[in-house]
Amino acid sequence: MDKVAESAAEAVADLPEGASLAVGGFGLSGVPTVLIEAIHARGTGGLKVVSNNCGAMESGLAVLLAAGRIARVTGSYIGANKEFARQYLSGELEVELIPQGTLAERLRAGGCGIPAFYTPAGVGTLVADGGLPWRYDGAGGVALASPPKEVRAFDGVDHVLEHGIRTDFALVRAARGDRHGNLVLRRSARNFNPLAAMAGRITVAEVEELVEPGELDPDAIHVPGVFVQRVVALTPAQAADKRIEQRTVRG
Repeated sequence: MDKVAESAAEAVADLPEGASLAVGGFGLSGVPTVLIEAIHARGTGGLKVVSNNCGAMESGLAVLLAAGRIARVTGSYIGANKEFARQYLSGELEVELIPQGTLAERLRAGGCGIPAFYTPAGVGTLVADGGLPWRYDGAGGVALASPPKEVRAFDGVDHVLEHGIRTDFALVRAARGDRHGNLVLRRSARNFNPLAAMAGRITVAEVEELVEPGELDPDAIHVPGVFVQRVVALTPAQAADKRIEQRTVRG
């Protein structure tokens, strides 16, 4: 039951080339930066990443993106990541952009063993009809477009069929965790981390504070240990290394 790995490098040592990878976080909040750096250090590439966005400010997944290690991204937001936009528009990167709520539910469904579900989100748009550019040809044309999806009416309202997502690995970050893999998330970090943790066949969690089994209040646990296979305890310096994406002040 003790799932603690000696290091981040050990925890991702068997992540293969071309693996699919669900990654928690939103912007720079709750991003498993230490595990991402460990993958970068290994040189693993061809990764198929599922995450809300692809990092920012040269942090998080932006480290792997800039190194050319990511082949495909399933996400909801490009935002201010200029390198993400450049690789996508130049045809270097395949990108499946989907509604954010649909992404969340696809991850949750995959983790719950639900193969597919219907949602009204995207009906009447390219999300359902197909034709969204997944990969450009580098000359302004579309090399690969999304296929049309099944649409079915329920109570007179059209819904589009979406498939659950399962990935080879998942990387998440938690404020506290025990040796059994139970995790507690803090505030904004409780974004895509629980959903990513559920979707991974092998889920690795980096925790800012490692505690012994029984120390966590069962009612406070956000991710049960059944979804987590490996735990990495961060050093105080690693736990404190948190960037602010957009600093705002009030005079």
